[in-house]
Amino acid sequence: MKPVFAVLLVVCSASAMAQKFDVTIINRQDNETDYSYVVPGYSNAQSNANVNCDSLGNSVNCNGSGTTTGYSTSAREVSFQVTGATLSLLLPDGRVAVVNCKSKFAERMAGPRGNHRSCRVPLVNNIEADFHGDKAKLRWSVSLDGKKFRSETYEILAVLDKRQTNQ
Repeated sequence: MKPVFAVLLVVCSASAMAQKFDVTIINRQDNETDYSYVVPGYSNAQSNANVNCDSLGNSVNCNGSGTTTGYSTSAREVSFQVTGATLSLLLPDGRVAVVNCKSKFAERMAGPRGNHRSCRVPLVNNIEADFHGDKAKLRWSVSLDGKKFRSETYEILAVLDKRQTNQ
């Protein structure tokens, strides 16, 4: 009984370490030769406005309010020497995960260069990322009804802290 419990504990612990997030791709680069990848800066702003108007005879009285919220991150001094597809993923807490995928082996009886396929790179910016250990499995919709998905597993190069801005 004890060995079964130990195996269950290990399996549950391993799955509990995985984290799944909805993330935003803030930069993507893809090249089959070596290149230097620098994490870019990023900014986002959202505005909301409310206006109320009352009319009385020939006069109109309006008042309104508006709010804008946003954030920005500056480019990072960190650079990576990579091959393949490299993405910067904005996590919900403001950190940035840098992930990379090199071409995959795919037997086609075509010799060393012909036996590889390029990594799938999402064309959309909002995707799902399942982080487990040093891997991130990215998943995104490829159909109008949202029922068909593509996925690719990337290696995590770094998770950069959220930048603190001076107020």
